[in-house]
Amino acid sequence: MIEVVSVINAAAATVFDLELDIDVHAESLAKSRETATTTTGRRQLGLGDEVTFGARHFGRRWNMTSRITAYNRPYHFVDEQTRGPFRALRHEHYFEDLGDIRTRMIDRMTIRAPLGPLGAVATRMLLAPHLRRLLVERAAHIKRLAETADHGR
Repeated sequence: MIEVVSVINAAAATVFDLELDIDVHAESLAKSRETATTTTGRRQLGLGDEVTFGARHFGRRWNMTSRITAYNRPYHFVDEQTRGPFRALRHEHYFEDLGDIRTRMIDRMTIRAPLGPLGAVATRMLLAPHLRRLLVERAAHIKRLAETADHGR
């Protein structure tokens, strides 16, 4: 499991909404030329919505589709891969109100790679560190947007 914890000087609802905004998601990972397309055409994801991400990692273009499988605004949501490169991927997002308009954002990602023992080694040595870096970059972007008066938009 990968876990990234951030403290953000903004209300939980603000941080929650930014995390579910596909344009913000694409902006946060611009280095990998991230794209995001929803099944609904809406920018903001909700329960049951699917989004397909495309990005360049390890010199190759990857696509992954995830569905929002749990949604309790502004405290928690979960997205899970329905199609993509992993045997399984579950990403849990938690938002804890710390008072004084501060939020603790917790990202927990569990992945299982294909290819049995070889996939497990690749996950530990290559995929998990890479995904952790992406989550840290994304959290820093969310923090910057949430802490500005106009949310950077």
